[in-house]
Amino acid sequence: MTESESPRFQYAPVVVLPVQDGEPPFRLVEIHGELAGKAFSIEDVFEYAFALGLKGADLDDPEIVRWVGGDQYTWSVRHWK
Repeated sequence: MTESESPRFQYAPVVVLPVQDGEPPFRLVEIHGELAGKAFSIEDVFEYAFALGLKGADLDDPEIVRWVGGDQYTWSVRHWK
């Protein structure tokens, strides 16, 4: 297989990690593999994306944002019994 035939992997510039226990719960946000900070809501993720230059970014687009451990509506820790 030549380089031109090999599959290309594109990583999302924004990665939102699973919910962490805290008061209030939060999710860590990485921008290009570097920790950007904590997000307490989807608005915080919008702010990080905006700071990256992704104005009006579609947070459902997997080429822009990769959600780990839940989607954009997951902002609380679930404790299973």
